[in-house]
Parts: sequence; structure tokens; C-alpha cells
Amino acid sequence: MRMMTELVEGLNLAARDIHKLIDTDQSITRAALNAAMEHAFGANDATGAWTQRQSFDALEAAISLWVMQCPKESKPQAELANIAAMVARLPTQTVRSEEQYTLQQFSTPADIGWLAAHLAAISPQDIVLEPSAGTGLLAAFAKRAGASLQLNEYDPVRASLLRLLFSGSDVSEHDGARIGSLRADDPRPTVLLINPPFAMSLGRGVDRNAAARHLTSALTRLERGGRAVAIMPDWFAPGPRTEQVFRTTLDGMHVVQSLRLDRGAYAKHGTSVAVRIYVIDKLPGSLSCVTINRATPAELLDAISGVPPDGAGTGCPPDFDAVGQAIALPFGQIHHTTSRHRARAAAQ
Repeated sequence: MRMMTELVEGLNLAARDIHKLIDTDQSITRAALNAAMEHAFGANDATGAWTQRQSFDALEAAISLWVMQCPKESKPQAELANIAAMVARLPTQTVRSEEQYTLQQFSTPADIGWLAAHLAAISPQDIVLEPSAGTGLLAAFAKRAGASLQLNEYDPVRASLLRLLFSGSDVSEHDGARIGSLRADDPRPTVLLINPPFAMSLGRGVDRNAAARHLTSALTRLERGGRAVAIMPDWFAPGPRTEQVFRTTLDGMHVVQSLRLDRGAYAKHGTSVAVRIYVIDKLPGSLSCVTINRATPAELLDAISGVPPDGAGTGCPPDFDAVGQAIALPFGQIHHTTSRHRARAAAQ
């Protein structure tokens, strides 16, 4: 226990030093990460006090701190450009560990996290559930929006680090695939932000359907009329071999928007997978939706117009040409007088 406490405190101290570097708009080098870790732990990695993999955990925690404090821009495109420029100044994560693979610790790049939070249209009235919170790279955007947080992270080191980064927030340490039952007594969240494990499950090992299991469980917690934004593996789509899993996972839901990021969007985090981003409202509706495919979050933002309000319409509107180029979505600007906020206000 003492060793874990010292590790968490060291990561937290290193993260705060790295946060100061990010604030200077300088490029963050591996040498800078090592210096921050050596200052925090009083030793270099050759002593075994910390690992190169853990230096990237400290970097991600620093990004979460930066996100929570970075100023907001009046236009979404300018705000995302600021986030993307910060991501471009970061070193590529080139070191993996067995634990990282086993626990599927592949965090969300900050520009993708911004897009997910933007699509969720989070407000201070929301309760946001993040069932695989990692180092807080999705939760930071919810905190920045003023929402209350329900965080879950199975890894005890990361969970303890989250308690330091998000002081006063609710942090549990459950298997995210069982979050629906293990946090059944909590107030129902009005927003779900989720980037679940893609390929491994606790107790199952290699599991192609891990992401679907996590999403299914988390959706049972979501308040009726609430919104989920899910970052899912590329296979999670209504294709010939995956139709049943897709429809079973999203039974009773309404897919408002379907987006896809090409391989390369996760490059800074050391992996090249393509991902899908679904905007899902917990209301009966259509699961069919034209998918917009782009190479970067900025290109996806340009391809969509506004953010769909909760429960809008009866299906994902076919307002795209044959190659997926956006024409105009009839949603207008973000607004927060939505079904989930009215329901939350009525319950208070």
C-alpha cells in the first residue's frame, strides 16, 4: 500500500510539473518527461522507482489538468484547433507494458475527447458517467463544462490518481463491464462518455465483444432521455457479421449520429486503430444512420453542423450526399434546454 501511495503521489507531482510545460506552448520531449519524473521520484528509471510507461501516465494526467483549465473559445473550430495544436506538441507514446495491454489502457487523445464532449453537449446540470476513466482525458472535458462526475477505473493506481486530479469527485474501482449493477444505487447519469476496452475483458481474456459488453452495462445506468457518446472499435457497426451484436447492444436506443475516424487518429498514443464515434440518445428510435468518415476530429467537426439535441427527430436524418459529405443537419446550434436537463430539473 505504501509503495502504491508513493507511486501515485509521484505521478501526481510529475503531472503538475508537465502541466506547467504544456502551458508554455513548448513541444514536450521525452527528455522533459524524464526530468519531471526524476524530480518527482528523486531517482531515474534505472533504479526501478518508475517506468517509461508510467511517464506517459503522468503526461496524460498533465493533459487532463491542462484541459480543465484551458480557456474556452467562442467558436468550436477555434477551440478544437487549440486542443489539436497542444496534442501535436506531445511526444508519441512508444512504450507499452503487459499491464497496459491486459487492462486495455489506451487513453483517448485530447482532440478526440473534445469532440466527444462537444457532441454530448454537456452542461453544469448534467451528471456524467465515465466507466473506464483511465487518466481522466474524457472526464476533464466534462469537468470543464461544470458537470458532476461519476468516475470508474479498475486500475487502483489510476483510480487513486483520478481522486487527486478530480478532487471531490466520485471515483469507484469496479470492472466497467459490470458498472450497471455495481453502481445501481447511484443517481442516474444524464450523460455517458465511454471509450471502453476493445479487445480484453476481466475474467475472459481476449474478448472481441469487450467494448459492446461495457457499453451495454453503462447504458443501463443512463437516465431515460440521456445522451451517450461512445468511442468504439471499427467493427462495431451494422455489418453482415456484426448486425446482431450492434442491435442487441443498442436495443431501445436512438443513434443520432455515426462518425468514423481513419487509422492514425490515435498515433500520438502509440496505436493506429480506426475508431467509430456514436452519439446515442436513450430513447426509442432508429439505429440506422449514415456514417461520416474523416481523417481527423477537425475534419469531422467541419463535416457536421451543430450538435443534435437530445431526442431530436425519429432517426438520423439522411442529409448527406452519396460520398458522406455533409449538406446541412437541421439541428442548429448547441442548446441545453433538452429532455435530459428538464428531467434532471424536475427531479431536484
